[in-house]
Amino acid sequence: MKIWGYWTTLGWSIVAFLVGQFAGFGFLLWLRGGDWDSVLQTPFDGVLVTIFIAISNPVTIGVLAIAVRLARADFSDYFALKWPAARHLTFGIAALVVLIAAGDALLYLTSRDLVTAFQVQSYTTAAAAGWVPAMLAAAILIAPAGEEVVFRGFLFRSWARSPRSVWPAIVVISILWAILHIQYDWTGVFQIFVIGLFLGWMRWRSGSLVLTFILHSLFNLEGTLETLAQIHFAK
Repeated sequence: MKIWGYWTTLGWSIVAFLVGQFAGFGFLLWLRGGDWDSVLQTPFDGVLVTIFIAISNPVTIGVLAIAVRLARADFSDYFALKWPAARHLTFGIAALVVLIAAGDALLYLTSRDLVTAFQVQSYTTAAAAGWVPAMLAAAILIAPAGEEVVFRGFLFRSWARSPRSVWPAIVVISILWAILHIQYDWTGVFQIFVIGLFLGWMRWRSGSLVLTFILHSLFNLEGTLETLAQIHFAK
């Protein structure tokens, strides 16, 4: 199987990301009748966030699919789309629970909010518009799929070529993934970086992108449940 080189892989990833962003923002701009200011003034609007995720991620995946096609490689093999072994799935879920608990404990001890303003505002605005099911699908399924294909799929395949390059690749990929989440403060970005290290390690140990997608989805699901708990049950 041909694998794109380090810099070519980075180039394809940047192109895929930018094309996805342009597609998402372009559609939002069209919805708002070309009024860009109205889009910028409501960055946490749940409906807009949902639409953006639902458009940008499939487009990004599509561009990377073209890259794999041009490499004359099998899509499933290139992205390690195979079901993980039971031991990896069990360990991954257990470890994720521990990491989430540790992260929440750290936030609590440092007097920081467990749920960010982005999470609260995006949910409440989506709920007001009747878009909660669509928002949940975007946050728990579509976003993890797009991000895993880019980071633990396409980038990992090229950058983790040998045992010696695995951890440098995992660290760099985790940094890039964390930087992508500019809607959070530094504590949220750091937590995402740590989760990225964990997902990269699980991708390496299991050889399965399906596993990292499941874990990523569960991580987002937990964040969604915390958001629901704060909005509906917190006093």
